[in-house]
Amino acid sequence: MQHSRRALTVAMATLSTGLAGLRPAAAAEDAASYPSRPVTIVVGFAPGGPTDIIARLVANHLAKALGKPVIVENKPGGGSNIATEQVVRAAPDGYTLLVETIANATNMSVYKKLNYDTQKDLAPIVQFMASPSVLVVNPQVPAKTLQELLALAKSQPGKLNYASTGVGGSPHLAGEMLKYRAGIDAVHIPYKGAGPALNDLLAGNVTMGFMTSLGLVPHVQAGKLRALAAASPRRIPELPDVPTMAEAGLPDFHVLSWNGLAAPAGTPKPIIDKLNREVNRILGMPEVRKQLQSLGGDPIGGTPEEFARFVDKEIRQWGAVVKSANFSLD
Repeated sequence: MQHSRRALTVAMATLSTGLAGLRPAAAAEDAASYPSRPVTIVVGFAPGGPTDIIARLVANHLAKALGKPVIVENKPGGGSNIATEQVVRAAPDGYTLLVETIANATNMSVYKKLNYDTQKDLAPIVQFMASPSVLVVNPQVPAKTLQELLALAKSQPGKLNYASTGVGGSPHLAGEMLKYRAGIDAVHIPYKGAGPALNDLLAGNVTMGFMTSLGLVPHVQAGKLRALAAASPRRIPELPDVPTMAEAGLPDFHVLSWNGLAAPAGTPKPIIDKLNREVNRILGMPEVRKQLQSLGGDPIGGTPEEFARFVDKEIRQWGAVVKSANFSLD
């Protein structure tokens, strides 16, 4: 009996070792045959918006590269939480992907209860693009520069206000970061989306706001809005006369609306790497770069590790802002 038990133990150990040895080969084989069916990219925002447009642009080219349909599924709501929860619950096999955005970084601090952890439950694949935010004021505001605006705000505590696309969004947090970093007091006016916020800025119903360069440039060029500073490391090509926040006196003030591709944690690395290679190739296409730049963004690309480090940095930055602002959402 003891001999039989020993034999069984040895056999099981041998089988386990053999299976372990097969795992890398199996993963490589999966990557070679991937995908064998349609791939779904989930977007946490409504159709027609910038994130959706970019997702469909990449999906169309990715479908041609992979030889299988790549379907864009819109799941708006909850600041992209609904879409993210769907993806993190999906099988980690590369067939359900997420367009990860700045919301996945800010939500980590904004929401008291979150059913996922961006850093633990998502595997970054590649960053698509980044679109800088611009601090704009209505032309009726007497301030012509950032420093003049800050001086005006300090002379009238609580009298100026700023628009955002909603509580907890990046324009809201950018405004809070400005208050925190510059030591000013301004009232937050949340709107339901970028359209209403921009309309009230144009109408002069609100003093200022951080808006992404997407759709903003024509209004600045027409003199309907005054751009004081770009919250980016370098000047925006379409607005060459607008200084960066650092040039205007507030260094390390970067607010980028960004997005990229992510998979559920545990997705085999060969599949992650295959998707990374294909998307980088797509982002390098002249016509794709031109389309992304027309949306007001810079194509990024890079490795999964670079994207992961970028997301980690964003989570730390916005966590500090949320803590200083002392607010949260249920």
